[in-house]
Amino acid sequence: MDNPTVGDVVAALDRRYPPRLAMGWDRVGLVCGDPAAPVRRVLFAVDPVADVVAEALDTGADMLVVHHPLLLRGVHSVAATTFKGALVHQLVSGGVALYTAHTNADAASGGVADALAGAIGLVDVAPMVPDPGPALDKHVVFVPVADASAVVDAMSAAGAGAVGEYSRCAWSTVGEGTFVPSAQATPTIGTQLEVTTVVEARVEMVAPRDRRAGVVAAMRTAHPYEEPAFDVLELATWPGSTGLGQVGRLPAEVSLDQLARTVAAVLPATAAGVRYAGPPDALVRTVAVVGGAGDSEFDAVRSCGADAYVTADLRHHPASEAREQAVHDAATGRRTAATPYLVDVSHAASEWLWLPAAADKLAADLGGSVVTQVSTARTDPWTGHVPSPAEGES
Repeated sequence: MDNPTVGDVVAALDRRYPPRLAMGWDRVGLVCGDPAAPVRRVLFAVDPVADVVAEALDTGADMLVVHHPLLLRGVHSVAATTFKGALVHQLVSGGVALYTAHTNADAASGGVADALAGAIGLVDVAPMVPDPGPALDKHVVFVPVADASAVVDAMSAAGAGAVGEYSRCAWSTVGEGTFVPSAQATPTIGTQLEVTTVVEARVEMVAPRDRRAGVVAAMRTAHPYEEPAFDVLELATWPGSTGLGQVGRLPAEVSLDQLARTVAAVLPATAAGVRYAGPPDALVRTVAVVGGAGDSEFDAVRSCGADAYVTADLRHHPASEAREQAVHDAATGRRTAATPYLVDVSHAASEWLWLPAAADKLAADLGGSVVTQVSTARTDPWTGHVPSPAEGES
């Protein structure tokens, strides 16, 4: 793509991280910037903080893509007397557009949870809490064999027959159709008031439910009959490929301590580091991950049968109760996947891993016409850590 605009970048990001995947309370998409403005350089970061905005301005970025929203709650002013208003003024005056991909990037395929799961080395991953798949119809049409291909083409052009990376997908079989045209009919085949038998194809194609009217209209236009026979069947909804978190397996069992060390090694360094709840030598194989704050999802983690749960911002009481249940089960020989061990990490660090992949994908989606880079600013708010004295020390 030659000379992409802010609007082009937004469209590319929206395709990767559809805004419809965002939670209802979230605010994602273009925050400030002119959709018609040209874009040559894009900076990616977790947080829209002062250091990141300064980096965007210093590096000549035309657009800043962040994970966390700058303006999540309703605002009535962006005056520069507040720190958020000051950042908006700096971005606008510097010609830097701001775009947010938050919970939509958490849930999307290739998003935040995927990046965390991949860095840890999980295989056979799937969404921990899958979103429902798209609502689909099955269109069943009866058409003379000679006209079946034209009907399939028309329905495909209207949005039917897309299955994964394949298009114009259809299934058909041949049988006999029979009818009697009335005295008022103008049949393409047959004679008024006489029994007519035609060799017909039964054609089946799936289509998104929101394309129903268009697919039916296209079928009617391409069909040779005055009154085509067809069915539209609503298909059951299946779990989709997007959703909150990821769950997968490690290639081999490891100790809880080794899992925590692996997590620490792949995440950016932070003052808090990585902590875990459970016996160091406990063996784990199935691991659930949620980037960012995840202690509201304990029920989902238990349901997916994870041995360990890697997330951020674990609060005292939920973590304590999970640990006590695990200790009790281990002592009584009833250790189950319903009581996962916990690995608690920095919020920002758990989400940072997504940035390099997102930057590379945007550059590829725009044909290399923009330069993308990942911010080097450390946005974790904690700046220091003092270890507790060892036993016997003062």
